[in-house]
This record gives sequence, C-alpha cells and structure tokens, in this order.
Amino acid sequence: MPGLTTIGRAVAARAVLHRILRQVRQYVSDESRHGHFFLFVPVWLGAGAAIWFSVGQPPPAIVLGLLLACLAFALLRAMRDTVAHVVLWSLCLILLGMLMAEWETRRASTVILDQPLVTTVTGVVERREQGAGGEWRYVLRVIQTAEPSIRRSPGRVSLLARSQHVPAAIGEQLSGRARLSPPSGPALPGLNDFSFQSYFAGIGAVGFFLGPPQAKTSASWEEKGLWARFDASLFSLRDRISNRIRSILPGDPGAFAAAIITGERRSMSEEATEALRVSGLAHITAISGLNMALAAGIFFVGLRGLLSLMPTFAHRYPVKKIAAAGALLATTGYVLISGYQVSALRAYLMTAVMLGAVLFDRPAVSLHNLALAATAILAVQPSTVMGPSFQMSFAATAALIAGYAGWRARPRAILPRARSLAMRIVAGFAIFVGGTLATSFIGGVSTAVFAISHFQRLSTHGLEANLAAMPLISLVVMPSGFIAMLLMPFGLDAPFFWIMGQGLEMVLIVAHTVSGWGSGYVFPRLPAWFMPGAIAGMLLLMLLRTPIRHVGTALIVATLAAAFLAPRPPGGDLMISEDARLVAIRVANDDTSIIAINRARPPAFIFDQWRPVLGIDEPRRPLMLETAPLPPAPEWRTGQTLSEEQRKLADAVFDSLLKAAGREQFTCVKQACAIRLENGNTLLTLERPDLIGAACDRADIVVLSARTRVKTCRSGALLISEASQRATGSLEVAGLATTSQAMTVRSALDGPSRPWTAHRLYDWRSGLSDNTHEFAGPTRNVRPRPEPDQ
Repeated sequence: MPGLTTIGRAVAARAVLHRILRQVRQYVSDESRHGHFFLFVPVWLGAGAAIWFSVGQPPPAIVLGLLLACLAFALLRAMRDTVAHVVLWSLCLILLGMLMAEWETRRASTVILDQPLVTTVTGVVERREQGAGGEWRYVLRVIQTAEPSIRRSPGRVSLLARSQHVPAAIGEQLSGRARLSPPSGPALPGLNDFSFQSYFAGIGAVGFFLGPPQAKTSASWEEKGLWARFDASLFSLRDRISNRIRSILPGDPGAFAAAIITGERRSMSEEATEALRVSGLAHITAISGLNMALAAGIFFVGLRGLLSLMPTFAHRYPVKKIAAAGALLATTGYVLISGYQVSALRAYLMTAVMLGAVLFDRPAVSLHNLALAATAILAVQPSTVMGPSFQMSFAATAALIAGYAGWRARPRAILPRARSLAMRIVAGFAIFVGGTLATSFIGGVSTAVFAISHFQRLSTHGLEANLAAMPLISLVVMPSGFIAMLLMPFGLDAPFFWIMGQGLEMVLIVAHTVSGWGSGYVFPRLPAWFMPGAIAGMLLLMLLRTPIRHVGTALIVATLAAAFLAPRPPGGDLMISEDARLVAIRVANDDTSIIAINRARPPAFIFDQWRPVLGIDEPRRPLMLETAPLPPAPEWRTGQTLSEEQRKLADAVFDSLLKAAGREQFTCVKQACAIRLENGNTLLTLERPDLIGAACDRADIVVLSARTRVKTCRSGALLISEASQRATGSLEVAGLATTSQAMTVRSALDGPSRPWTAHRLYDWRSGLSDNTHEFAGPTRNVRPRPEPDQ
C-alpha cells in the first residue's frame, strides 16, 4: 500500500532523528560533566567582544545589561546539562563580552589627532627604543603643543627622531618641532586598521621630529606618583639592559638578543627581520609563550636539580613547589623587564597559571589552565581578541595541548625498545627531533588560518626552519641568556651573552638560508566568513572530547572547500590610498593582469600591504614625460594667484599629458600623472589644489593628494581628494574595465563612526563632528570625454 509505505518511512525517519537527538543530548551531558564547557568561557567572551567591535552600531549598554539579566534569570531556572542550559549559558557570556568591550572602549577614551600638522611638541618620555640606523623612537606623554596649539591634543604620541641628538632618558622632557599625523587606517578596504590598535594602546598621533629635539630634566621624583616612579625606574632598567646587550653583541645578534630578553625589536636590520618573517621564525623575536615557557622551564628544572643535591633539604621540604615558586618569581621579573607588552603579559598569565597549578598539586599543562589565562586577558583587554597575536598564540597553544593529550591517550610505540647505550642515544635524539617536528607542524597548521586571513601570506618552509632553529633556541640561546641575566649584576655576563650571540648568529644563518628558498604562498583576500568558520571548526575539534567534536572537522573542511573552490569576486580596477598619494590601476595585458602605479617610489608602508592583496610582483612604474613643467604654486599665505600666462601654461601641460596618456602605464610630469582607463575614461592625479579647475575640465576622474574645500567638479568629473578621503579612508573602485558595467566604490570606512574612527569626522574650525562615514561621489561611470586632439 503506498500510503502505508509513506507512513512507515516517516516513522523510521522520526525514529532515526530521535536517536540522533538523544545521542547529541548524551554527548552534551558528557561534555558538561567532564567540565569541557568551561573551556568555552573565553570563546564566548571573545566572540561577544568581537561582535561589539565589528558591528557598525552596537546596542546601548543598558539594552545589553537588560538582556543579560533576563537570560541569567532564565539560566537559573533551566535544567543543568541540557542543550537549553548550554545555549543560555553561551548567550549570557556573549552579552557579557559585549559589555566588557564597551567598558574597555570607554575606559581608553583616547583622543586621536584629527588631521596632519606641524607643531612644537613638549612631553615626558615614557618609552624609547633605538633603531638599527641609530634613530630613536620615543613615546611621549604630551604636556603642551605650540605654534599652533592643538585644540584636541592627544595625550600620548609616538615620534621618531632621526637627527643626531643627545638621547633623552625615560622620565625626561623632550621638546621639538614635529610633524604629527593620525594613526593610519586600513591600507585597503578590509585590511588592518592601525587606528584601532593605537586607540587601545593610548597613542593619539604618530610622526617624526623635523630636527634634533631638545631634552631637559623633568619634575623631581618627589613630585611624581608612586606608579610613575616605578614605571620610569622599570623602563630605565630595561633600557640599560638593552644597551648592555648591544654593547657586548653588536649588529643583528645583539638586536636579536635584546628582542628576546627586553622586547626591543627596532634595532634589528630590515634584512634580518624580513628573513625571519619569510622563514617562519619571526615568532622567536616576540616575548611570547615559547620564550616564557623556556625561561620558566630552565629556572624550574635548574632550581629543582640544585635543591635535589641536598638530600636532607629535599626530604624535609617540597622541592618541586619551591622550584615552581622560584620560577614564578623569575618569570615575573622577565615580564617586567620586557615592558609588559601584550604578548608577554599573555604568555606570563599562561605560565603563572601553570606554575600555580604545580603549587596546588594540579596538572600544570591543561586546556583548563589555558582557558583561565585567556579569560583573565579578555576580562582586562577584550580588544586583544581582534589582533593576530592573541588569536595565533592561543590557537597554537590549544592545538599543542590537545594534540599531545590525544597522543598520550593512545600511546603508540614507533621505535623498538632500546637496549644498548648507543641505541638509547639514537632513540633520545629521534624523540627530540620527532617532538620538535610535531610541535612545529601542529603550531604551523593551527596558525595558518590567521596568517592567511591577516597577512595573506603563508610560509612554506617554516617546518624546516623551526626544525633547524628550535634546538639552538632551546639548548643554547635561552639557557645562556638566562644565566647571563642572573650574572649581570656581578659583571660576569659577557661570556654567556657571547655564547647566546653565537647561537643567534646560527639562527640568522638558518633564516637567511630558508628565506632564499622562496617567500611562501600569497593568498587573495578571502570572504569575511572564512576565518569565523575555520575558527569555529578548530575550537570544536580542540576543546571537545566526545565524537561530537568531529562536527568541527566537517566545518573546517566545508569552510576550506567553500573558500577555495567558490569563484573569486572580481578585484578592484582602481585603488587609492587614504591620503590620495598612491594610486594603482589594474590594466589588462593579454591574458594577465598588471598593476600600474603613479609613483616611481611608492611609500613602503602602504605598498607592502598592497602587494599580497593585489597580487603585485613588480608594478609598472610611471613614464616621465619630457615637457614643460607646471608653473610654480602661488604663495597662498599672501593671497597670490596664478597669472594668465601661468594658467595657459598649466592648461598646455595638462593637454600634453592627457594626449600622451596610454592604457598600460601612468604618464607623468612633476606633481601630475594621467592614464586612460579601459572604458575610455581618463584619470588625472594631482598634487596642486590651485589647479583643480583645469584638471576637472579635462579629465573624467581627478585624484587630488592635497587638502581643499572644493568638494565637486563643476564639469561633472569625479573628484576624489585627500579631504574627501579623510572620512572614507582608502578606496577601491570596480567597474572601470568596460562601459557597460556600473562603477562601484568600496571604502575602508563606511557607516556610523566608532570611537577609533570619530577623529576623521571632526572639524577643528567649528568644533563639530559628523557621525557617519560615507562616500559622497557618484556610483556610476563618468561619461568619457573625447580625445584631446579630436
């Protein structure tokens, strides 16, 4: 009977669904009973913070608080170890994470400079670092600005001093003429926003001194607070240690050693830094989990071994706990000397939790301890969840703990039991190599998603580099450096620093060798859902223990397949930096696509971020036109304007420039460049605001890298200026390849302003501010003009 068959199938399907749901409830109950859902506390807190930072306009705190109270009440009434209980618990933590993010944002309240300017800055030196070329980077707490005085003065600024001068000590006042600029926004839509990091670091402006700054003694120690005196003393000690290391080890080995011990990384040369990055060894220079774990392990094992040599003492007192307490004190001193950077604090918290577990007879290395450390960090600095440092370090640590826990749960004897001394040595060496290889592999795979998402680049030889370098770091560099630090007060540190330098020299040889094998794979910008999908799969796979964790495996596979098999959205045809100084055009050349730029020497800070995203190997640089230059700019302070002869000369230069403009390369004269787009439009880049009218009359798109009050072209041409991009940031324009395709403009900043972008909408003349970032130009193609000679 057909009817009975259909009913039977429905009953069978319902029975299968019932069994699946019952099994899922059993898995959820087992995970909860074993305390695995505690591991998701930092996950949900971080997710809530990430949502608050990412959305255009988050809900008010009062709304979030009321929702949290309602969900908490429902959670108290829900039955434990059920799916409903887990869902309510997760939602409460997400809302709590959003509230924590808002609290941190309000607490920071960093005033960011609204526009570039030149002024005289006077401030107290809070931090300083010496660069590879002898320059100094100062972080100043601003006391005053003059000529002009800034109405909304930032509280702290970061300034570079390249001129020869007597370096100012920490705590001294430094004064000089400087060019200040707001922290950079995204180099292209979707890339890293440096103003976000600066806002939560308390840095309101960056720049450089125009000449040698002058230092003078600040207020006396008695007039400063206790914390200010402690901070100045601590960073002065850090500074002296760095100088001592560099005096013993000149060059890159000394800079490398200072980076490992004190966290000062600016004194390393660009060649060494690039080699470490390409080879996958850059993580060594950051004071992170590796450095902190080695320091704590060396002190713990060494002190425990020394105490064990005294049998009476070892039998009477808990030597293991004493060694753990000593290691905790040592790592505390290490993190203080390192300047308590974010990565160092994160590693210290993780190490402190593990050493504390030893003191209380708990397992030292566990995912629960990792969750405690992550929760502590997110409770104080929720903004760190948006950075690659937090994401990569905790992903690698969780993967290593989960991987080795899985290995211990299913031990496999790969090598036969060694009987002779020689075979034991060989087996020990094989185990060491295998452990290093497995650690590098797990760490590399677990952080690959973040490297691709944040940097669009993945090192292909990091496994070989780490296999060669990590034994040097573990057996030579860190032990000798730790002994040198203990002997530094007695002046006996030089021999051990020399040994450390030899080890670092070999690490640099490995880095240079491996980096010569290739720079790795370059990836295009992936969809916005790629990283959340991959992270969700990794978390399920690493933090759960029942078979339900393989939902994470399926999610990872599905995310990777969807990201790499789905058709790529077309890239932009026109890219403009946020200051409108660098313009790039994607031009077709047979079956390939090349990038033409308007500057022979593009700014490295912007262009290095464009390269992997746009797939630039070697850009097509501009062709300089041999013609009469543009007339000199008038002196605007005296109200001078261009004469009639100068206007005619400018018109003639623009006509010649546009006539010579081709489709595959910018044609330039000084202060102006032109190119003809595939759809027939002409684009003109200009550095002179006094020539906007002549440029608008001749080109279809005008990009002005100067401030102006002119917002539109009367001729109907599209005007993009430094002033208009102040609100939108960098731009990426598509639809310029054909006349039939509509032009679409994607801006780096769009929608309601956030605290770290509000400075872009502030008008210092009126003291007023807008509240929305939006692109004011047309979203349709501009009608092409006829050729200049027609």
